[in-house]
Amino acid sequence: MDKSKKIQIKNFEITVLTKKQDDFISLTDMARFKNAETTGLVISHWLSTRYTVEFMGLWEQINNPNFNITEFSNIKNESGSNGFVLSAKQWIEKTKAIGIISKPGRYGSGTFAHKDIAFEFGSWISPQFKYYLIREFQRLKEDENDRLKLDWNLQRTLAKVNYHIHTDAIKENLIPAKRTIISIE
Repeated sequence: MDKSKKIQIKNFEITVLTKKQDDFISLTDMARFKNAETTGLVISHWLSTRYTVEFMGLWEQINNPNFNITEFSNIKNESGSNGFVLSAKQWIEKTKAIGIISKPGRYGSGTFAHKDIAFEFGSWISPQFKYYLIREFQRLKEDENDRLKLDWNLQRTLAKVNYHIHTDAIKENLIPAKRTIISIE
């Protein structure tokens, strides 16, 4: 099951989706910082640059054993040329990419990218935006780690209390206090 959280960057709320222990950040939310009315175009323009295609191809080759390298080579050869436009959906379908997720629908929809890729997108938007994105993301992860430590300590304490309750119950109810031996003579 996917879990989502929000981070705040310069008065823009950005969704962070956790899927199978990997964090995916909403490129759609990030694109609103650059141009609120044409978020899909902002993402497509970024995806169409040669540098982005090369970076995403490298990321996929390292992280995705099912990545279609042949189709990637075709896209890479076309990237950067006039008229070349690549959508997230096309990238995913053609290359079997896992670093970008395109979620259709009314609620929770949009384009999400693995944090490594999302940070690159943040650089393309602006260096200042990337800096604040990384800081807020790190703050979110530190908060999660603090909560996990607290949960772990609570679980440990509960286990200790339960152990004492069970051992005391066994002593009181199952082990007789004293046995009296009666001898018959």
